[in-house]
Amino acid sequence: MKIEFVASASGAEVLAVLVHEGRALHGTGGNLDTAASGALTRAMNASRFTGGSNSTLVVAAPAGVGADTIVLTGGGEAGKFDDLALETAAGAAYHAVKLSGAKSLTIDAYALSAEQAARAAFAARLAAYRFLKYRTTLKPEKTPSIETVKVVAADVTAAKAAYDKLSPVADAVEFARDLVSEPANVLYPVEYAKRAKALEKLGLEVEILGEKELEKLGFRTLLAVGQGSVRESQVAIMKWNGGKKGEQPIAFVGKGVCFDTGGISIKPADGMEEMKWDMGGSAAVTGLMHALAGRKAKVNAIGVIGLVENMPDGAAQRPGDVVMSLSGQSVEVLNTDAEGRLVLADCLWYTQERFKPKFMLDLATLTGAMIVALGLEYAGVFSNSDELANNFLAAAPKVGENAWRMPIPAAYERHIDSPIADVKNTGNGRAGGSITAALFLQRFTNGVPWAHIDIAPTAWVKDSKSPTVPDGAVGWGVRTLDRMVADSYEA
Repeated sequence: MKIEFVASASGAEVLAVLVHEGRALHGTGGNLDTAASGALTRAMNASRFTGGSNSTLVVAAPAGVGADTIVLTGGGEAGKFDDLALETAAGAAYHAVKLSGAKSLTIDAYALSAEQAARAAFAARLAAYRFLKYRTTLKPEKTPSIETVKVVAADVTAAKAAYDKLSPVADAVEFARDLVSEPANVLYPVEYAKRAKALEKLGLEVEILGEKELEKLGFRTLLAVGQGSVRESQVAIMKWNGGKKGEQPIAFVGKGVCFDTGGISIKPADGMEEMKWDMGGSAAVTGLMHALAGRKAKVNAIGVIGLVENMPDGAAQRPGDVVMSLSGQSVEVLNTDAEGRLVLADCLWYTQERFKPKFMLDLATLTGAMIVALGLEYAGVFSNSDELANNFLAAAPKVGENAWRMPIPAAYERHIDSPIADVKNTGNGRAGGSITAALFLQRFTNGVPWAHIDIAPTAWVKDSKSPTVPDGAVGWGVRTLDRMVADSYEA
């Protein structure tokens, strides 16, 4: 997608015009309507379009407006028009004409600020995302035709400068979506590690630990998950040194189960193909590191992702096995499908021990119980630090990602006490499954401020209601984490 900022909409192929609730044309839209002798108002009055959020009306451009087609796009109530409402309007405009055959879409943001003009372009980028890498027979009429989005801005230079700060975040979200979308026969742990290593071109330092290094270090709960696969497990460590030299880093840890059969505790066949996205937490962490490096964030940050494949061959771990973790704690593995917490346990301990971070925040598609608790539109937040949890929860709604804080009561610790080891990897049945999973992880944080984000409900969407979020891979968490860092932790 090519993005341009222009001073005029003259000669636009398709021109998007913002309309607020009550059919109120925004800014220069009124001038266009006057030039068209009220044709835009008449078109709205003859339809059900009122300017509501995420609604559009496509109109053959009347004489006098200097465009071939007009798309009226709803901004919702004028008094509630914010960045997210603007993103929705710009994204909806793109979707209204993406299959029209037009090559370019021009968005009229002349009456908006330079930052808002940039936000419209950013939204169009996110809206245009599609994972078409393996589509070889897609018919032209089903292929998006829009190649360029032009944004009309009163101050073109300022709008472009504002967009240059947002563009690296769009790059990072797209990168994370690509990772989650890839099939597991393509994106297995070694290949994933290579893609992380390639981010060195952005200025990251990336270190890859293979199985020999991991065995020597003592990553035995992580390795136990992957021992049933012919694919070698990996850990990728990404460093961004944008803050003051020697300043304590912030750290992010991601679950990267590239495919999850459940192991010996095998999952039902129905829906198992979706388990390629069981690495969504690692994609969020990798996407964040991509964003921080891309926009040269003034912070020192560490990203650690544990990359494994959970398969059920003759070498796979069994229910009832006891494994020694990197922390020295023994773990009784009652269910091999509760594998993500085994991966994260070693990664969390390694991160706090080696890097001594200000905090650790992990993301994982960890539990189906989280979907039962919160449905499909909220991620769960568990934390031993009110400050860290509040910083995350303050950032999430600013970028349109929903999260809800959950309890981690000490009284539930007894549910993961094992009779033969220090801890077991599942609680007592289905009750509070996401809570006991978080309590398990907390035992490997060594008291460091920590938050666990269970993104099982949000990493993958089947029926998206947002024009900037596709069906399939969301890249959930990249924007929230980036906003949290910018708001609370950059120098």
